[in-house]
Amino acid sequence: MTAETTAVATLGGGCFWCTEAAFEQLAGVVSVRPGYMGGVDPAPTYEKVCGGATGHAEVVQIAFDPARIDFRTLLTAFFAIHDPTTPNRQGHDVGTQYRSAIFHHDEAQRELAQALIGELDAQGLWSAPIVTEVVPATTFHVAEEYHHGYFRRNPWQGYCQAVVAPKALKIRHLFADRLAV
Repeated sequence: MTAETTAVATLGGGCFWCTEAAFEQLAGVVSVRPGYMGGVDPAPTYEKVCGGATGHAEVVQIAFDPARIDFRTLLTAFFAIHDPTTPNRQGHDVGTQYRSAIFHHDEAQRELAQALIGELDAQGLWSAPIVTEVVPATTFHVAEEYHHGYFRRNPWQGYCQAVVAPKALKIRHLFADRLAV
């Protein structure tokens, strides 16, 4: 696969261990890299981002084959695995670094994200309106190596069992016909 046949999506839905574990299961996803986006520090680290002062969100950058999986399907999975109605929080993870955000890479992604948010709000799936930011992508800072494949390497770790595993399992159930082999 070449760069010409690969598209990019950058999503922040709380802890990047959770979002990485969910998206890497989907057929058509080429790679999922955890990282940071949307802040002011030119050299963010996990420690600085977790401190909340950099303005970055924990994100995953997803390279995908649009002939096999489209952006709308990725967004549908994104909204299925996190609470898009709680500002700056996912479960016990609190702070702007855990905000719900779609960092669009072009106008088509922005339009699709805003339209889907409107559709989901109209369906009343949640008891509060969606607060997910839809903002232009900025510099993507790759997270430290020990975050990559965290759930695959640490499936029995407490946080992984309590928080990551249920989200990965939810994707397996909701997208059973779209799982990578």
